[in-house]
Amino acid sequence: MLWVLPVSGLLLLAADAPWKNKSTSDWTNDDAQLILTSSPWAKLVTAGITRKQTEDERRAGGEMGEAKGVGFDGVDMNRPKPKIPHDVIDLVKPDPYVAPPAQYLKLRLRWESALPVRVAELKSGVVEPPTLESEGYIIAVYGVPGTYFKGDPKTLGEPLKNQAYLRREGKKDVKPSTVEVFVRDTGPVVVYEFPLSAEISKKDVQVDFAAQIGRLVFSQTFNLDEMQFQGKPAL
Repeated sequence: MLWVLPVSGLLLLAADAPWKNKSTSDWTNDDAQLILTSSPWAKLVTAGITRKQTEDERRAGGEMGEAKGVGFDGVDMNRPKPKIPHDVIDLVKPDPYVAPPAQYLKLRLRWESALPVRVAELKSGVVEPPTLESEGYIIAVYGVPGTYFKGDPKTLGEPLKNQAYLRREGKKDVKPSTVEVFVRDTGPVVVYEFPLSAEISKKDVQVDFAAQIGRLVFSQTFNLDEMQFQGKPAL
């Protein structure tokens, strides 16, 4: 019977979700923050970090020098430098502070075009990332390292267009029509816009969003049955 309590608690929490049983006019700031950070439209994802290309690999691809830009700059800045051992004991003794950290970091994905997300942003005073094109399914990626990148949003996002897709079972992958990168004080926000012609519906059951941003690689599944708001699909 011990496992019944936590499961029941989870079911109760799901039933109390503000997007299910509360009018938007009654949403509190906490409700809005929940929708923006941990809801069917907002997910925390673990992104893997690929290794750096060698100089020979870069030259073979027609590139020179170290790769720069969104998803490259700042990716390794938080990794502690290896410590120099002081004696033979340091060489054999396991030390969590000396061992290199796992090659990953956390990113937050948010389905910006969904109505509950838009309302939650208005409620909490969060400024949604602007887009030059607004007709489509829009997914934003937060938490990418770096604070300064040169170029307009579309120029920065252009190299990322062919490195992302939406996937549904039995259907052709959907590529983004536009990718834009907006630089903020807290870091860049990468915004993917997918065409409405993809016609994503509840019948698709789920949709996978996968992308590579520089050396960051990640994917996330969104449950379309859960992405319902006021009785309608909210995408």
